[in-house]
Amino acid sequence: MSNEFQGIVPAMINPLDEHEEIDEPGLRDLTETLINKGVHGLFALGTNGEFFSLTDDEKVRVASIVKDQAAGRVPVFAGTGGYTTRGVIALNRRMEEVGVDGLSIITPYFNGATQAELITHYERIAEATDLPILLYTIPAKAGVTLTIPSVATLSEIPNIRAIKDSGGDFDRLVQLIRLRRDDFAVFTGTDSMILWTLMAGGDGAVAATTNAVPDVVMTIWNAWQAGDFETAREAQEKLRPLRNAFALGTMPSVLKTAAGLLGMPAGPARSPVQALEPEALEKLKQAIKVYDRVER
Repeated sequence: MSNEFQGIVPAMINPLDEHEEIDEPGLRDLTETLINKGVHGLFALGTNGEFFSLTDDEKVRVASIVKDQAAGRVPVFAGTGGYTTRGVIALNRRMEEVGVDGLSIITPYFNGATQAELITHYERIAEATDLPILLYTIPAKAGVTLTIPSVATLSEIPNIRAIKDSGGDFDRLVQLIRLRRDDFAVFTGTDSMILWTLMAGGDGAVAATTNAVPDVVMTIWNAWQAGDFETAREAQEKLRPLRNAFALGTMPSVLKTAAGLLGMPAGPARSPVQALEPEALEKLKQAIKVYDRVER
């Protein structure tokens, strides 16, 4: 995966209509726009994709739409993580039928788990599929994470091929990067650390801000690859206003609102998440004045 899947992989939002139902035209539009902007893959059904608010049938539908629209141009990952091992395995089988290129599996959440339980969880999931697996850690939301030794153990399983770490701890990320090999990639899931991850030897980012400001995020990658550190650094800093604005509302209301204001398909978040309060909305509008409307 470090060669086949690297670069910028958007953690896609899930466009919804006014009834909070899946907006298929919007999802196809978002998929097409992101591919046209040069992303290296697509990650549907992550945290910003509101996986926690969708039924398994809806998840399969979202993955099917993204996979169909991508039409083989970039790899498509589907988030299938859940609390029970058997539930994840069952959903993975359905995603195999969809034809996704890989699976992103968040750590079990809410009830916690020991490291031994987490390792067994992932071992059983990996045994039950031939698809490549991206480990996904986001301790602030899941309440648990994989330790560095646990990741090292799991990285030896042939089809566990990468990790997306969204903890925001750069020292931990550097330790993870020490584990990377040609068959095990390390991605940051913290958009404020994209450039620093690349500088440290990481493979790229699973970046949610790409939904709203794809040109800015892609500039970080493209400038870095061209050896233009100054342009890459300027683009990285340009993400700061949007990242700082995330505190204005419940995930993913700020990102979806910003994406919509900047011309990308988004729609509302699913209840109980509500639209931004007027004061928060005004602050967001001020924050994103630094960005150009997305040309599509």
